Amino acid sequence: MVTIGNAHDDLIHDAVLDYYGKRLATCSSDKTIKIFEVEGETHKLVDTLRGHDGPVWQVSWAHPKFGVILASCSYDGKVLIWKEENGSWSSIAEHAIHQASVNSVSWAPHEYGPILLCSSSDGKISVVEFKENGTLTPIVIQAHAIGCNAASWAPASSVSLQQNERRFVSGGCDNLVKIWKYDELKNTYIEEYVLEAHSDWVRDVAWSPSLLTKSYIASASQDRTVYIWTKDDKATTWEKKLLKDDKFPDVCWRASWSLSGNILAISGGDNKVTLWKESLQGKWELAGEVDQ
Repeated sequence: MVTIGNAHDDLIHDAVLDYYGKRLATCSSDKTIKIFEVEGETHKLVDTLRGHDGPVWQVSWAHPKFGVILASCSYDGKVLIWKEENGSWSSIAEHAIHQASVNSVSWAPHEYGPILLCSSSDGKISVVEFKENGTLTPIVIQAHAIGCNAASWAPASSVSLQQNERRFVSGGCDNLVKIWKYDELKNTYIEEYVLEAHSDWVRDVAWSPSLLTKSYIASASQDRTVYIWTKDDKATTWEKKLLKDDKFPDVCWRASWSLSGNILAISGGDNKVTLWKESLQGKWELAGEVDQ
């Protein structure tokens, strides 16, 4: 286990390993992004990226087929795209159409190409496609009243690729979880399902990245609950289930699936991360806890 001390001068909001697990990107309220090389028990700071004018909330690595590329989003309303070439990092693009904090950023499954999903406190979601000539072509949708806190792509299946059925889930300050589907004729994303369960802001949503017998979505909320939403291909509705019967000790900030899709990590305001696994009977059970 690698521990990196004094990495930033303020709160760290996100830390993400790249595809190969060799590079770690962290971002902070100190307005910077740091890139570390991680090798076994050792780590080395290789660069500090400066370009944002406010706290940086989230970072996302692109698939390596597109190069060594990182996206970052900030309270300043901007999304910056960073690229490493010959050992040095630089900002290669800026996406600045939102009128408020951009709260989440994530690259689409690589099968769809270099496409970025951004959610903002202005209530809008933007989906940005990066063309080979360097231009950005954004699709902007009004997604949630008050604001949108998070969005997460559905994994790409052979069916979704054939029919161009890209999907993502979003969570907002209107307490709602929404499923969006790409409409090729209109060249936009349309609301497919509205999922109601939470009594306060939905802080995070996470679509399980693996293609299992059914789709899994986790939603974490300010109301101290986490819901698991499931749907198989034949069903017309999403089923909901509380992750645990009683409430969490504090606000649930983030939800994250393992790559295999069978372990769910929940982080909360009590500074703990709990790990959950579904039993053969379909009940979610505590599988571990991290509180350091």
